[in-house]
Amino acid sequence: MAAKKPRDYMKDREQLKTFFEEFVTIDDKSGNKCFRYREQLTNIAHREQIALNINLDDVREYDDELAEAIVNNTRRYVNLVTELVQEILPDFKERTVPPKDALDIYIEHRLLMEARNRHPGDQRDPRNQYAPELMRRFEVYFHHFNDAKQVSVREIKAANIGKLTTVRGIVTRCTEVKPMMVCATYTCDQCGAETYQSIQSLSFKPLDTCVSDDCKVNKSGGRLYIQTKGSKFVKFQEIKLQEHSDQVPVGHIPRTLTIYCRGETTRNCLPGDHIIVTGIFLPLAKTGFNPSAGGGLLSETFLEAHQLTPLTNLVTIDDTSKQLTQEELEGLTGDDFYSKLATSIAPEIYGLEDVKKALLLLLVGGTDKKKGDIKIRGNLNICLMGDPGVAKSQLLGFITRLAPRSQYTTGRGSSGVGLTASVLKDPLTGQMMLEGGALVLADQGVCCIDEFDKMQDSDRTAIHEVMEQQTISIAKAGIMTRLNARVSILAAANPAFGRYNPKRTIEQNIQLPAALLSRFDLLWLIQDRADRDNDLRLAQHITTVHRTGTQPTTETSAIDMNLMRRYIALCKTIDPAISPDITEYIVESYVDMRRESRNSHDKTFTSARNLLAVIRLSTALARLRLSATVEKEDVAEANRLVEMSKYSINCSESHTGGKHQTTANRIFQVILELVNDSKTIKVPDILQRCTNKGFTPDDIDHCIEEYEELNVWQVNQARTKVTFL
Repeated sequence: MAAKKPRDYMKDREQLKTFFEEFVTIDDKSGNKCFRYREQLTNIAHREQIALNINLDDVREYDDELAEAIVNNTRRYVNLVTELVQEILPDFKERTVPPKDALDIYIEHRLLMEARNRHPGDQRDPRNQYAPELMRRFEVYFHHFNDAKQVSVREIKAANIGKLTTVRGIVTRCTEVKPMMVCATYTCDQCGAETYQSIQSLSFKPLDTCVSDDCKVNKSGGRLYIQTKGSKFVKFQEIKLQEHSDQVPVGHIPRTLTIYCRGETTRNCLPGDHIIVTGIFLPLAKTGFNPSAGGGLLSETFLEAHQLTPLTNLVTIDDTSKQLTQEELEGLTGDDFYSKLATSIAPEIYGLEDVKKALLLLLVGGTDKKKGDIKIRGNLNICLMGDPGVAKSQLLGFITRLAPRSQYTTGRGSSGVGLTASVLKDPLTGQMMLEGGALVLADQGVCCIDEFDKMQDSDRTAIHEVMEQQTISIAKAGIMTRLNARVSILAAANPAFGRYNPKRTIEQNIQLPAALLSRFDLLWLIQDRADRDNDLRLAQHITTVHRTGTQPTTETSAIDMNLMRRYIALCKTIDPAISPDITEYIVESYVDMRRESRNSHDKTFTSARNLLAVIRLSTALARLRLSATVEKEDVAEANRLVEMSKYSINCSESHTGGKHQTTANRIFQVILELVNDSKTIKVPDILQRCTNKGFTPDDIDHCIEEYEELNVWQVNQARTKVTFL
């Protein structure tokens, strides 16, 4: 194999100079020529811009080999471009720029003094006497190729040292932005001469003895003192980036990467943000000697940020979220796709169809409404309550794996700061810094909290603000801030007395305050009741899963998890609107719900939050259909889910009263409420009222037929009216 030829950096320098001056693009709107880098250099010369952003796609279009060389040895080319720009920048200066700060005045006085002291025949550039960092008022950043691979933290290896790398993850910690000295200026107390020291690392040893000619001749041994105003500082921020939960192998701890942001790359993210970072992967040599840590032989690594892009769309996060093909869309949006998607959630768990439908809508979510300072959340919160052994934790685990962004935690193993945010002391600067908790890291995703009832009361209060305002307010150690926690909460709780006692209220059974329970859109009680047919089917299902290791074959096969994830990401891009007719229908159904709750003796409560829950569920159903408008069927299904969740809590009382009340009996009780003086009721009115109560059209038809055979009422031939006998 032939030896690799060394790069001719002087040739590359000339190529880059030509590239900056001649590279041209065509504006898509006006069709005019656009000299992108000439404009940037002109703005930098006039102090209107600080960062020179170089897109490697443009460099590749100009010279493919040069672009690859920059990717493989980025640090060398950053220095080369910086020297080149410093040299050619005066050519782009079209007008005199007045000084803007103290450093400008220092630089101007130094250049005048050097020009005055220079001999007439000396042609040397006076800028060479000063440290180049001191005279430089711009920064150079490279932007990676658009088609560059985005790697995870775990995939960064030794081969990436010195190269331009693009990594994605979630921000867990951010320090405050601090000034970092890059060039120190000293003044001698004897001769008054200035001395400069360039600083390349996070620590340095200050100079103490003057080395000017006057002090050497006089042997006065002048002492040096730092001139803070004459020194050069840049903004500095340290970020901790953690890999996404879907990138962590089972049984492994998520890895983190330290990112150093300087200058214009600072203040671009907060804890909990999902970001893509492009930068140079470099080693950081330890200073001093620490035998316990292996001394100076070990090096920490960090990523020097060049481009930082926050991700606001789930579609850009998940690699699998490519455009769905027409065949995949037809397969997902066919007949009864709603039930097919719901049964694909934890298919190895038997039954619980309505619970799975609610969890599907939780993954899709509603739309946020914000006007001024008022914000109404679109995320759904669901609490699963029930006896031990009804697969609550299994459902939570599946949702954690299915959601692109998710965090899983338990009540007893979570503290208040572990859920929200903690304040730590930064070992680098000694300042206090924020580290996001589970709710912050699950921003725009799902946070699953198992054993919700086992949490301490003091820790549980931290969730109240998150569940309604979708933010976390921090006031600790002098840090006053507000973090985003736009998260759906899926909680699972066990009864306090081993099994659910229907004679007690929900608060007494679960031992959760009403203020917290009202923030859940759906409270679902899953009970383990003895029923021969049900128990037989459940036992056959469990033994089949245990024997084969897969879910039993059904009429509809389960949808692949990656395909579901892509479809849900597509649904989240839809923003359905609610027409005035549908609004009126929602209002009427809510008023009926309030009236019935006032007259009934059930243990649930109905408030304005239930109205918002119906709107969120309706919007999620419209999103699931990829529809731009909410239909009446969506509202009816949302009302049915709300009623079924209430019925799951209230029906337990009917099972303890001795007589078992069938579905037909309950529908009959609802129809009795519609009876008027004429004793004739329209069938559409029966369907609307019973559907809002959570009954299916088939159940209603069976009830009408059953009571017709018992001669309780008579149905006309067109089956549009029911008349009591």
